[in-house]
Amino acid sequence: MTRITLYTRPGCHLCEVAVTALEEIGEPFDEVDITSEAELEMEYGERIPVIMLDGKEHGYWRVEKERLLRDLAK
Repeated sequence: MTRITLYTRPGCHLCEVAVTALEEIGEPFDEVDITSEAELEMEYGERIPVIMLDGKEHGYWRVEKERLLRDLAK
C-alpha cells in the first residue's frame, strides 16, 4: 500500500517541484490529477499540490522533506 498521495493539476509548477521532491525522498507515491473529478477540484482548488500521508493531509504547496521523512519513520 502506498502511504503518500500527491494531488496535482496539469501545468502546475509547484506540483512539478513536489513530484521532484518526493522522487528525491524515494518513497513510492500516487499522483492524482484533481481535474479528473469535480469533487477533488472543489476540495483542493488552487491549494495544490496537496500531500497526503496515510490518508491524512500532511501539507500543501511545498513538500517539507524533513518533516515528511520524520513522519514516515513513525
